[in-house]
Amino acid sequence: MTKFITQKVFIASDHAGFTLKETIIEELKKLKLEIFDLGCDSAETSVDYPDFAQKLSKEITNDSNYGILICGSGIGISIAANRFKHIRAALCHNVKSAKLARTHNNANVLCLGARLIKEKNSIALVKAFLNTEFEGGRHGRRVEKLSK
Repeated sequence: MTKFITQKVFIASDHAGFTLKETIIEELKKLKLEIFDLGCDSAETSVDYPDFAQKLSKEITNDSNYGILICGSGIGISIAANRFKHIRAALCHNVKSAKLARTHNNANVLCLGARLIKEKNSIALVKAFLNTEFEGGRHGRRVEKLSK
Protein backbone atom coordinates (compact mmCIF):
# COMPACT_ATOMS: atom_id res chain seq x y z
CA MET A 1 0.00 0.00 0.00
CA THR A 2 1.20 3.48 -0.86
CA LYS A 3 1.94 5.88 1.99
CA PHE A 4 0.86 9.43 1.33
CA ILE A 5 2.20 12.59 2.98
CA THR A 6 -1.39 13.59 3.77
CA GLN A 7 -4.81 12.07 4.18
CA LYS A 8 -6.54 15.38 3.40
CA VAL A 9 -6.46 16.98 -0.05
CA PHE A 10 -8.14 20.21 -1.15
CA ILE A 11 -8.87 20.50 -4.86
CA ALA A 12 -10.27 23.26 -7.06
CA SER A 13 -10.40 24.24 -10.70
CA ASP A 14 -11.83 26.69 -13.14
CA HIS A 15 -14.18 25.57 -15.92
CA ALA A 16 -11.30 24.43 -18.15
CA GLY A 17 -10.03 22.12 -15.41
CA PHE A 18 -13.40 20.81 -14.24
CA THR A 19 -13.38 17.46 -16.07
CA LEU A 20 -9.82 16.65 -15.00
CA LYS A 21 -10.67 17.68 -11.42
CA GLU A 22 -13.57 15.23 -11.35
CA THR A 23 -11.33 12.41 -12.67
CA ILE A 24 -8.65 13.11 -10.06
CA ILE A 25 -11.24 13.20 -7.27
CA GLU A 26 -12.53 9.75 -8.25
CA GLU A 27 -8.99 8.33 -8.29
CA LEU A 28 -8.09 9.84 -4.91
CA LYS A 29 -11.29 8.51 -3.33
CA LYS A 30 -10.18 5.00 -4.37
CA LEU A 31 -7.02 5.61 -2.35
CA LYS A 32 -9.10 6.43 0.74
CA LEU A 33 -7.92 10.03 0.90
CA GLU A 34 -10.22 12.69 2.32
CA ILE A 35 -11.05 15.05 -0.55
CA PHE A 36 -12.44 18.57 -0.23
CA ASP A 37 -13.83 19.76 -3.56
CA LEU A 38 -13.86 23.57 -3.54
CA GLY A 39 -15.35 23.96 -7.03
CA CYS A 40 -16.00 24.92 -9.68
CA ASP A 41 -19.15 22.91 -10.32
CA SER A 42 -19.34 22.79 -14.11
CA ALA A 43 -17.38 22.99 -17.33
CA GLU A 44 -20.29 24.86 -18.90
CA THR A 45 -20.06 28.19 -17.08
CA SER A 46 -16.94 30.33 -17.38
CA VAL A 47 -15.40 31.23 -14.01
CA ASP A 48 -12.27 33.09 -12.92
CA TYR A 49 -9.33 30.90 -11.81
CA PRO A 50 -8.01 33.46 -9.25
CA ASP A 51 -11.18 32.99 -7.22
CA PHE A 52 -10.58 29.26 -6.89
CA ALA A 53 -6.86 29.66 -6.21
CA GLN A 54 -7.76 32.03 -3.38
CA LYS A 55 -10.42 29.70 -1.99
CA LEU A 56 -7.99 26.77 -1.90
CA SER A 57 -5.07 28.82 -0.57
CA LYS A 58 -7.15 29.87 2.43
CA GLU A 59 -7.65 26.18 3.30
CA ILE A 60 -3.93 25.35 3.32
CA THR A 61 -3.44 26.33 6.94
CA ASN A 62 -0.75 23.92 8.12
CA ASP A 63 2.00 21.60 6.94
CA SER A 64 -0.32 18.62 6.66
CA ASN A 65 -2.72 20.27 4.21
CA TYR A 66 -2.07 19.94 0.50
CA GLY A 67 -3.91 21.17 -2.55
CA ILE A 68 -4.39 20.57 -6.23
CA LEU A 69 -5.36 23.40 -8.57
CA ILE A 70 -6.30 23.00 -12.22
CA CYS A 71 -6.94 25.45 -15.04
CA GLY A 72 -6.45 25.24 -18.79
CA SER A 73 -2.69 25.76 -18.80
CA GLY A 74 -1.96 25.59 -15.06
CA ILE A 75 -0.07 28.85 -15.39
CA GLY A 76 -2.70 31.35 -14.30
CA ILE A 77 -3.88 29.35 -11.33
CA SER A 78 -0.30 28.77 -10.12
CA ILE A 79 0.47 32.50 -10.35
CA ALA A 80 -2.72 33.28 -8.42
CA ALA A 81 -1.96 30.73 -5.67
CA ASN A 82 1.62 31.90 -5.24
CA ARG A 83 0.34 35.36 -4.27
CA PHE A 84 -0.26 33.88 -0.81
CA LYS A 85 2.84 33.92 1.40
CA HIS A 86 2.31 30.41 2.81
CA ILE A 87 1.67 28.77 -0.56
CA ARG A 88 4.34 27.06 -2.62
CA ALA A 89 2.41 26.14 -5.76
CA ALA A 90 4.24 24.18 -8.44
CA LEU A 91 3.08 23.76 -12.02
CA CYS A 92 4.10 20.23 -12.99
CA HIS A 93 3.95 18.40 -16.30
CA ASN A 94 5.41 14.99 -15.41
CA VAL A 95 6.21 12.70 -12.49
CA LYS A 96 9.81 13.94 -12.20
CA SER A 97 8.74 17.59 -11.84
CA ALA A 98 6.10 16.59 -9.26
CA LYS A 99 8.67 14.72 -7.19
CA LEU A 100 11.19 17.57 -7.42
CA ALA A 101 8.51 20.07 -6.41
CA ARG A 102 8.12 18.11 -3.19
CA THR A 103 11.73 17.01 -2.47
CA HIS A 104 13.44 20.31 -3.28
CA ASN A 105 10.75 22.98 -2.93
CA ASN A 106 8.38 21.53 -0.32
CA ALA A 107 5.51 22.50 -2.61
CA ASN A 108 2.14 22.29 -0.88
CA VAL A 109 -0.02 22.89 -3.94
CA LEU A 110 0.21 20.98 -7.22
CA CYS A 111 -0.96 22.89 -10.30
CA LEU A 112 -1.98 21.19 -13.52
CA GLY A 113 -2.87 22.35 -17.01
CA ALA A 114 -5.90 20.37 -18.14
CA ARG A 115 -5.37 21.31 -21.78
CA LEU A 116 -1.70 20.30 -21.71
CA ILE A 117 -1.59 16.98 -19.88
CA LYS A 118 -3.12 13.60 -20.57
CA GLU A 119 -5.52 12.30 -17.93
CA LYS A 120 -3.47 9.14 -17.26
CA ASN A 121 -0.30 11.18 -16.76
CA SER A 122 -2.06 13.57 -14.39
CA ILE A 123 -3.08 10.72 -12.08
CA ALA A 124 0.51 9.43 -11.97
CA LEU A 125 1.95 12.82 -11.09
CA VAL A 126 -0.74 13.54 -8.48
CA LYS A 127 0.19 10.25 -6.79
CA ALA A 128 3.91 11.09 -7.04
CA PHE A 129 3.31 14.54 -5.52
CA LEU A 130 1.27 13.13 -2.63
CA ASN A 131 3.73 10.29 -2.03
CA THR A 132 6.96 12.29 -1.90
CA GLU A 133 8.52 13.72 1.26
CA PHE A 134 10.45 16.98 1.46
CA GLU A 135 14.22 16.36 1.68
CA GLY A 136 15.03 19.32 3.89
CA GLY A 137 18.75 20.00 4.39
CA ARG A 138 20.07 22.61 1.99
CA HIS A 139 16.61 22.75 0.41
CA GLY A 140 15.09 23.72 3.75
CA ARG A 141 17.25 26.82 3.92
CA ARG A 142 16.12 27.83 0.45
CA VAL A 143 12.45 27.19 1.13
CA GLU A 144 12.66 29.32 4.30
CA LYS A 145 13.83 32.24 2.14
CA LEU A 146 10.64 31.96 0.08
CA SER A 147 8.55 32.87 3.13
CA LYS A 148 10.51 36.01 4.01
